[in-house]
Amino acid sequence: MAEGALGVALALLIAALALAAAVALLAYAPAGGGAVAALLSPETVRALVHTLFTGLGSTALAALLGGGLALLTALTDLRGRETMGFLFVLLLIIPPQITALAWIALVGPASPVLAPLGLAPAPGSPEPIFGPAGIVLLLGIEQAPLVFIALRAGLRALPRDLTDAARAAGAGPWRTLLSVILPLSAPALAGGLSLAFVAAIGNFGTPALLGIPGRYLVLTTEIYQHLTGFGPSALGSVTLLSLLLGALALAAVALERLLGGRLDVRATAAAGEPFALGRARPFAEAGVWLLLLALLGLPLAALLGSALVKAEGLTLGPATITLAQFRDALGSGSPVLRALWNSLRLAGGAALALAVLAAPASHLARHAGAGQRALRLALLAADLPFAMPGVVLAIACILLFLRPVGGIAFYDTLRIILAAYLMRFLPLARRPVTAALERLDPSLEEAAAISGAAPLRRFGDVTLPLIAPAVAAGALMVFLIAFNELTVSALLWSEGHETMGVIVYNLGQAGEFGQAAAVASIATAITVALMALAERAGRHRPGLLPWRD
Repeated sequence: MAEGALGVALALLIAALALAAAVALLAYAPAGGGAVAALLSPETVRALVHTLFTGLGSTALAALLGGGLALLTALTDLRGRETMGFLFVLLLIIPPQITALAWIALVGPASPVLAPLGLAPAPGSPEPIFGPAGIVLLLGIEQAPLVFIALRAGLRALPRDLTDAARAAGAGPWRTLLSVILPLSAPALAGGLSLAFVAAIGNFGTPALLGIPGRYLVLTTEIYQHLTGFGPSALGSVTLLSLLLGALALAAVALERLLGGRLDVRATAAAGEPFALGRARPFAEAGVWLLLLALLGLPLAALLGSALVKAEGLTLGPATITLAQFRDALGSGSPVLRALWNSLRLAGGAALALAVLAAPASHLARHAGAGQRALRLALLAADLPFAMPGVVLAIACILLFLRPVGGIAFYDTLRIILAAYLMRFLPLARRPVTAALERLDPSLEEAAAISGAAPLRRFGDVTLPLIAPAVAAGALMVFLIAFNELTVSALLWSEGHETMGVIVYNLGQAGEFGQAAAVASIATAITVALMALAERAGRHRPGLLPWRD
C-alpha cells in the first residue's frame, strides 16, 4: 500500500515537471490572425530558414565525424578506443560558448597557435568563423558525439552472427559494412541524427557568438533578441517563436521514431571479433589522433593562450605571458566568483535532487500496480523537457513563474533556473539507474521478499546499495551539463544571479576576450577534472558512462 501511494506521489511530481512547460506555452500562445502574421513576418521566416540551414548542415557534418569514429571504434581493432571516445565526448560536455570562444581564438589574427607559424589571417581581414559557415562547422563538431554515442551503442548490439555469416560467405569488409552492418544499425543512426538536429536548432551559445555580430539570426537568437530588447512585453511574440522551434524539434523526433520503428532489428548474438585493420591500423590511429588534435587540442590550446597574454593582439611568448587575466577573474568582488558559486549551487542542487528522485522512481516503475503504471507514463513524459530546445523551456519557465507561486517568488531569482534544471535534466539522472536496474539479478530482491522484507525495505537494504554507482554517475552527468549551461539560463538570469555560462558569454559579447578566455579555461579545467573522476569511477562498470561500453 505504501509502495503504491509513493508511486502515485512520484508520478504526480514527475508529471508536473514534465508537462508544466508545455502547458504554459500552449496556454499563453497568441492565436488568430495576429499570430499568423507574426509567424509569416520576414524576420521569422528568415530566422527559420537560417535555423534549418544550420541544423541540417551541422547534422550532416556530425554524421560524418561521429558516424565515422563510431564505426572505427566499435567494429575494428583500433588501439586506444576508450581514450578516443572519452576525448571525443568532451566535445559535447564542453559548453558551446566555450567551444566558440576557443575557435575564435584559434583562427583569429592574434591566434596563439597560428600566428607564430605565420598562418593567422591578417588583422582587419574577414574571419570565416563568423557567419553561417562557422556556425555549421562548430555545431557539427559539438553535436558529433551524440551521433557517436548512439551509433556505437547500436553497433555494439548488432547480431554479429549475421556479419560473421556474411564474412564466411566471402563478403569483404566493405561489402559487409554496406549490405549488413549499416542497414541493421540504421535505427541507432537515425536516433543519433535526430538528437544532433534537435540539439543544433536549440543551441544558443554558438549562433549567438558567431551569428549576432553579423546579424545572422536563428530562432534561438531571434527569441533572445526579442526578449532582451522588449522584456516581458515581448512574451507573446517569443512564445510563438518558441512553439515554432519546439514544433521543429518534435517533427525531428517523430520522423526518427517513424523510421526507427520501420527499421528496428533486434540483436540475436553478442558482438564477435573486431575487423582487423592490418597494415592500415597505424594510419587509421594517426588519423583519429590528428582529428582529435584539430577538433579539441588546438582550440583549447588557443583559448588558454589567449588567457595568458597581457593584451589581445599580442603574440604569446616569455615577454607577454601573464596570469593577470586569471587574477582579475578570481579577484575579490569579481562577478566570476559569484557566478562560480551560483553554478556550483545550482548544478549540485539539481544533481542531488534528481538523483534522489530518479532512484526510487526508476525502481518502482518496474513493478506492477496502478501507481507504478502511472509512474511509467510520467517517466516517459519526462523526456519532453529534455528534448525541448533550452530557449523554449526558458520561455515556458518565465510564463510559469512570472508571478509568485504559493507566495514564493521565482522570477529574478536563482529558483527559476533551478526549476528549469529540474525539469530538463531528469532523463540524464535516470538513464544510468535504469541500465543498472536492468542488469540487477532479480533473485536478490526475491530472497529479501521471502525473508519478509517490505518493498521499501527491500529497496533500501538490497537494491539501492547495488545501484548506488549508477545513481552517482547520473548525478555527475547532471552536474557536468548544468555547471556550464547557457541555453536555459541566458534568458533566466538576473543581476547577481549569473551562472558560469552566462558570465563567459557576457564577457565575450562585451569584448573582454582575454578575461572570457580565462574564465572559460577555468570552467573547462573543472569539467575535464570531473569527467576524469567519472572515468576512473566507471572504468569497470559498463553502461554507466556514455563514452564507455
